[in-house]
Amino acid sequence: MEISALQKARYEYAPKLPGMLRHGIADICVKEGEETQSVADQEKIKALFPNTYGKKEITFQKGANTSVAKKQVVGVILSGGQAPGGHNVICGLYDALKATNPENVLYGFKNGPSGLIEDDYLVFDDEYINAYRNTGGFDIIGSGRTKLETQEQFAIAAEVCKKHGITAIVIIGGDDSNTNAAVLAEYFAANNTGVQVIGCPKTIDGDLKNEDIECSFGFDTAAKTYSEVIGNIERDANSAKKYWHFIKVMGRSASHVALECALETQPNICLISEEVAAKKMSLSQIADYIADSVAKRAAKGMNFGVAIIPEGVVEFVPEFSALIAEINELLAGSKADAFNALPTWKEKYAFIENGLSKESMAVFAILPEGIQQQLFLERDPHGNVQVSLIESEKLFSALVADKLAERKAAGTYNGKFNALHHFFGYEGRCAFPSNFDSDYCYSLGYNAFMLIQYGYNGYLSKVSNLSKPAAEWVAGGMPITKMMNMERRHGEDKPVIRKALVELDGKPFKYFEAHREEWSENTCYVYPGAIQYYGPAEVCDITTKTLALEKGE
Repeated sequence: MEISALQKARYEYAPKLPGMLRHGIADICVKEGEETQSVADQEKIKALFPNTYGKKEITFQKGANTSVAKKQVVGVILSGGQAPGGHNVICGLYDALKATNPENVLYGFKNGPSGLIEDDYLVFDDEYINAYRNTGGFDIIGSGRTKLETQEQFAIAAEVCKKHGITAIVIIGGDDSNTNAAVLAEYFAANNTGVQVIGCPKTIDGDLKNEDIECSFGFDTAAKTYSEVIGNIERDANSAKKYWHFIKVMGRSASHVALECALETQPNICLISEEVAAKKMSLSQIADYIADSVAKRAAKGMNFGVAIIPEGVVEFVPEFSALIAEINELLAGSKADAFNALPTWKEKYAFIENGLSKESMAVFAILPEGIQQQLFLERDPHGNVQVSLIESEKLFSALVADKLAERKAAGTYNGKFNALHHFFGYEGRCAFPSNFDSDYCYSLGYNAFMLIQYGYNGYLSKVSNLSKPAAEWVAGGMPITKMMNMERRHGEDKPVIRKALVELDGKPFKYFEAHREEWSENTCYVYPGAIQYYGPAEVCDITTKTLALEKGE
């Protein structure tokens, strides 16, 4: 296999571990904290997890290792969407496992959780592992989105583990994957299988975090990757001085990526979905907000700008959510066949006009025709609107163009508005991990094996104090049930890890809020440039703005 010069150089990078994990396996002991409880619905969660609920948080520190020395056979799974650094979680797990006992074995189940159910695996060795150190992607074993949630699946998983003598499973995934990890851990404990389950927090969306988990891995690299390109576009906009760039970024449920990119690049506009929901903003109000920036800048002779749009923002607009619900009902069951049988869009439009409420029709009418058709013609297997496919960057630029046309007709705006559109998503999921993510992920994997060695089950690998140099990081673990609450899913109440949304009273948003008016009217762009792997620590080991602000730095 041919590799790039950078990949060859990255093989030589030695990830930095937290100080207490550098002393050697024999000198790591456990300090137990308080018993925990779930973030909400305590009695319901406790009833569902009688064997794994209420466990204590733990921290590793220097001291005599009191764990029972035995051969460990561990399985690892990559679950869900890719995030930079996943390979290093596995490398850290492998290195800790082998450092403890060279006879220990690590199985990699292929293509996600389905690999465990189908007993599709490989056994890692030094040569195989070394080819993936400090690289992006999940191609080391592949990933998948199969959910482990049925008793039948759990029983099969237990049999596969028994067949190979597996004593622990490490699931590397986001909130849903780690919810499944908690349920699997409870099943294994209830059935006395002797198999532990440990989770590692992964998602580029940044929404798997709380007071204990300071950030999920991959967020740092993805946000910096998008910010580099946004900075490049800002410089292009400031050079050509004739385009407004509408840039959609990853983040369907939370706007952490959009906010971090805004903090790094200082664009003219950045929508925050959580703020849109809190203020119950309409599409028209959002369009006016952006148009105000366009008009003020045009009055200063600046007919250009940059707007960042989180991909899920339209789902947070109350009137749009109501419209989606009505459309789903309008095309439910056989009614979809009647709609699809209509030969022209004009006839389909009349069908829609007759079926929607007056309020929802008013919202539908202001949408560009392309978006209107997208709402009705592209459905998921359940017949519902595929909101994630809505090109919100094009939607808002079209709505802004309409607002500006009205202002021009009224004589209150005399500028030029030409829009270009971008979507940054997959570009950030498999990038070479930043030094931060390389270190953090390696530490998560190394730490996961320490949790296994000490017999913990249903825990999430936890590395904290992340805004400090790696030597000052703190390693430990927390029960996954601590992060859980009950939510309505597919008509049933289910225990799930609560997603962490952007906190409107949090320091990152407050900083953005305090500066965005100036950014909106003036050209205050910052050009972060590409992720750096070598050089001064303040360049190559820097954390995200979000993490620095949250930690008061």
